[in-house]
This record gives sequence, C-alpha cells and structure tokens, in this order.
Amino acid sequence: MTPSFVPPPLTGAKLAIIALALALGTFMMVLDTTIANVSLPTIAGSLGVASDESTWVITAFAVAQGISVPLTGWLMGRFGVVRVFCTSVFLFTVASFLCGIAWSLQSLIVFRIMQGAMSGPMMPGSQALMISVFPPEKRATALGLWSMTTLVAPIMGPMLGGFISDNLHWSWIFLINVPVGLGCAAVCWSGLKNRETPTRKLPIDTGGLVLLVIWVGALQIMLDLGKNADWFHSTRIVVLALVAAIGFVAWVIWELTDGNPAVDLSLFRNRNFAFGNIAFSVGYAVLFANILLMPLWLQTQLGFTASWAGLIAAPAGLVAVVLTPLVARASGKIDVRLLATVAFVCFAISYWMRAGLTTQADVWSLIAPQLVAGVAMSCFFLSMVTICLEGVPPERMPSATGLSSFTRIIAASFAASLVTTAWDRREALHQSRIAENVGDGAPLGQAMDALGRLGLSEAQAAAVVTRQLVGQAYLLASTDLFWLSALLSAGGVVLIWLTRRPTSPKAAVAAE
Repeated sequence: MTPSFVPPPLTGAKLAIIALALALGTFMMVLDTTIANVSLPTIAGSLGVASDESTWVITAFAVAQGISVPLTGWLMGRFGVVRVFCTSVFLFTVASFLCGIAWSLQSLIVFRIMQGAMSGPMMPGSQALMISVFPPEKRATALGLWSMTTLVAPIMGPMLGGFISDNLHWSWIFLINVPVGLGCAAVCWSGLKNRETPTRKLPIDTGGLVLLVIWVGALQIMLDLGKNADWFHSTRIVVLALVAAIGFVAWVIWELTDGNPAVDLSLFRNRNFAFGNIAFSVGYAVLFANILLMPLWLQTQLGFTASWAGLIAAPAGLVAVVLTPLVARASGKIDVRLLATVAFVCFAISYWMRAGLTTQADVWSLIAPQLVAGVAMSCFFLSMVTICLEGVPPERMPSATGLSSFTRIIAASFAASLVTTAWDRREALHQSRIAENVGDGAPLGQAMDALGRLGLSEAQAAAVVTRQLVGQAYLLASTDLFWLSALLSAGGVVLIWLTRRPTSPKAAVAAE
C-alpha cells in the first residue's frame, strides 16, 4: 500500500550504500551513451559490416532513449518512482546482456533499441531518489555527487570501450553492465521499496506517443539509409521523408490540442525555454557528433588503436570534472549567460583547433583541443539548464526537464547520422578533386618513380599513392566538419543573448 507520509531521510551506512547504488545506476546508463563510440570499427569488423552501418548502434540507443523520456513522468506518477527506477535498471541490464550476445548487426540494433527504451526513467529516477534519501541540508551535496557521475561516465566510456575492444571481445562493453545492474536493482529495491512515492491513475497520451514514434523513427531511418540509397533518388527515402514530415506536423497539432499531452509543447511559449533549448540542442548535437567523428577518424585513417582513441578523448571529461564545482559556485554570483557564452566560445575554439590538424599530428596536438572542450563542458550543462528552466512554474518543471532532455537527445541522434553521411560525402568530393589535380601528370609520375626506387612494384606504388590520396581526402572532410562545428558553436552565442537573464539560480539537477 502506498504510504501517505513522507519517509525520513536515511542515515549512516544505509545512506552510503543506497547513494552508491543510485549513482552506479546513473553511471551505467550514461556510460553506455559513449562506451561504444570507439568500438564501432571493431564491432563493424566482427559483424562483417561497414563502419558507417555500425553507427546504428549509437543512433538506435539515442532515439529509443529520447522517445522513452516523455513517458517517464507518467510512469512514475502511475507506478511510483522506486518501482519504475528499479524495473528500468533490471530491464536495462537484461537488454545489456542481450546486446552482449548479439549475433548480427540487426540483432544488436534491436537490443540497443530495447536498452535505450529502458534507460529513459533511470536518470530522473535516480535523481529524485537521491534527493529523497538525503536530509535537506545535504541535498546540494547529494546532487553534486549525482552530477559528477554524469561527467565521469563520458570520460570512462571511451577509455573502457577502447581497452575492451583491444584486449577482450567487444561484447564485454555491454556484458559488464550485468553484475552492476543486478546489484544496483537489488540494493535499491531492498532499501527503498518501503519509501515508494504516492501513485494515482493518470491518462496516457497514446496518440501523441504513436505519432512521436512514427515521425522520429522515419526520420532517423531516412538519415541512416540515405547515403547508401542515393538520398531522394530512392523511392524508399522519399516515402520516409514524407512520413516523417506529415507525422511531425500531425504530432505538433495533436500535442498542442490534447488535454494531457505526452510532450507539453506549450512550454516553448516561454522565451528562455525556446531559445535556450534551441541553443542547448545545437551545442549538444555538435558535441555528440564530434565525440563520434574523432575516434572514427583516428582509428580508420590515422592508425590509432581503440584504447588510444579513448585516451585522446579522456582529457575533456577530466577537465570538466575538476572545473564543474568551481563553475557551480560562480553560477550563483554572475549572469549565467556569461558562463554559457564561455562554453560556446570554448567549444568553437576547440573545433577551430581541430580544423588545423594534419595526418602527421602528434598526440599533444590531438589532446590540446580536448582540454579546451573540457572547459566548455564544465560551463555548458549547468548554465544551459539554468537558462532553459528560468520562468518555468514548479508544477511544470517535470514536463520542462523531460522535454529539454527529449530535444537534446533527439538532436544528438540525428547529428550522429548526419555527421557520418557528411564525412563520407565530403571525402568523395575531396578525393575526386585531388585525383583531378594529380591526374597522370608530373606529380604522380615523380611519386611513382620515388616509390619504385624504394623497391616497390608498380602495383604496390599505386596502392601507396591511393592510400595517401584517401587519407588526405578524409583529412579535408574532417576539417570541413570541424570548421562547421566551430561556426555553429559561435552561432550559439547569439541564441544565448536572445534569452532573459535568470533572476535566480535554478537547481541544475537535470544537467545531463
């Protein structure tokens, strides 16, 4: 029976154990958003598919997670926070096990969809429960510890994924969740089942959710299949585009007119929420696209192992972990729009630095932009959540945080598909231009003669030249995308200053 009283905070060892289990639940879920990034070439090779097809492993998880987020509030109100959180952790663990035993790319994608769908309630659930078990005077500390897991996990993801890919079978990037997830679910259920939140019968917006799945799914499939199907020269791609467009319009109309919408789009009438979320989504999408692109380039073109690709990415998270507590203290004293500006400017500088890389770049040249990105990350999430939630009434805060998470996650999943498509298309363009310039003229002849004097046959020399040509084409494609990322980040500054200054610092508890 649902208790009618608010249970007292926990103390002592029980508090420490429950807090650790809740933090591990968040850590495990966030880890799985990045752990597969550096492992994509390994997964692709193991399953016998192209590297660009393996990005479905990332986008399938992100889309399913984004769609499940709007359901979180309804589930917790209907069944209770404890029950929903523990069930989500358990089912997420089951899905992780299935991912680990996947026998093909298709089966892995299906299980990743299951995993993403189960992950939706995990972060808000752990956040709400963390607040409830700590005494009021220590809740700021509790949220600080909770937030740190969302920053540590992205650091550990590429490092752990790289180590597993180089030393174990790739399936262990998912199987390591099994003991952690089972332990987390058991400890949380055992310690919190008597602290269940009140429940009530709530209507569910079935129509809105169906339309959401239709248009998001159609658009994501179109983006993932488009480059191999020659885009709008394919009837299938045209049909998917029409379904996505019509589904989106119908979904917007439905949600704006339904009495109990799954996604409360009327929140966009709030100026800060509208411009803040556009900036938040753009910044996060560009960040996510670069987190995906950089390891792919390092491994497929520069010869880095998965472990080294993960280590190159790690400094950004380390810097963010160190600076975030300092930024949190400063956020209550200065205009957070200044912090957001610092974030976008540092992101732009980081991408601009990457645009100057070459195929002979040393390790420091690769790490330096990551350090600047770490400064940006330390300011980005805290300031953007504060701006977005300014002026949102307390009773609409769950809907606002859910919608903000939804737009950010969906933007990131679309960006993951678009960046790999753009990378390959720009590479093809640059390769054709380089080939036209080289042709059969003197530069090619001199290169072939030089390689011949080194003892290479004509066929071997041609292979070396072709490899260099492809490498340079991918370099130019990468720098094009880095330049575009820098410009989009600089544009984010303009959006920030279209918002009003927050009158008081919000508890940025949904920073990830």
